[in-house]
Amino acid sequence: MTQTSPPGWHPDPGHTGTGPLHERWWDGGRWTDHLRVPPAAIRRRRLRIGIGITAGAVVLATVGGGLFLLSDHSGGSKDDAATAPSGAPSRGPGAPGGGGRGGGGGGGAPERQLPQTEDGYATDVVSGISLPVPDGWTGTSGIAGAGVTTGEYACPGNTSEQCVRGGVFSMPAKALKLDTTTAKATATKDISSNAEESYGEKIYGGITSHQQLKSGPVTVAGEQGYLVRWKVVTKSGDDGYVQSLAFPSPHAKDMLIVVRSGFDIAAKAPELSVMDDITEGIKAASGAGSGPGTTA
Repeated sequence: MTQTSPPGWHPDPGHTGTGPLHERWWDGGRWTDHLRVPPAAIRRRRLRIGIGITAGAVVLATVGGGLFLLSDHSGGSKDDAATAPSGAPSRGPGAPGGGGRGGGGGGGAPERQLPQTEDGYATDVVSGISLPVPDGWTGTSGIAGAGVTTGEYACPGNTSEQCVRGGVFSMPAKALKLDTTTAKATATKDISSNAEESYGEKIYGGITSHQQLKSGPVTVAGEQGYLVRWKVVTKSGDDGYVQSLAFPSPHAKDMLIVVRSGFDIAAKAPELSVMDDITEGIKAASGAGSGPGTTA
């Protein structure tokens, strides 16, 4: 970025080549500490698990007692400058002024960085949770949302798109435009959207039928939640399992979190038991830092 470039989200200039590439906020004069998972990366599956914040969605959540305003826009438009978080500058290699990380105060929303990445976990900062990363899977931490995926392959019906055999993604319920107030109502309402966004697109031929395999209360990260799991049959491509799990954030009891899961039913897809293992392994996030993600 140059001094004349407008504010916006851009590839992180401090990326070392290790772990997933995030975008960093350029405030028009310097790089800030604010990172996010690129919307394109979240949606890349077509998502098969459709768990990205849609363009223009704004999340207002309480994190550690402070208000945190987030916005997800595709590209670095002027609208981004109006809603993106401001905070302390951080200069990575290639950033204006040279390498290294700096610090300092900033106005607007409280300064928030990605939490310290723990080995084997992907962290969703706003939700206040960490997802376990099974062996051989890839985990991506983010300010609003986290995910773990495995088994990339060309999508059926459209080989220019990349799909994954299994994926689990977290997001605040409000970011998915869910206005329900209980975990049960949220999971029950979300499962159809999850299934449609995972397997209902044209490149999969749509869903011809579904069967509910499981529903009921579950304890997640010490909170009382609720999950609904379906088996879906597609017209073309592999069938799949989808699950919507909802529970209160361990750091903000009035904020509901949704964790969407989707596994293909195929020889190279993960076993359904792995979905249970990931659900049981979700925990409250701890620590603070700037790690961009983890690969197990």
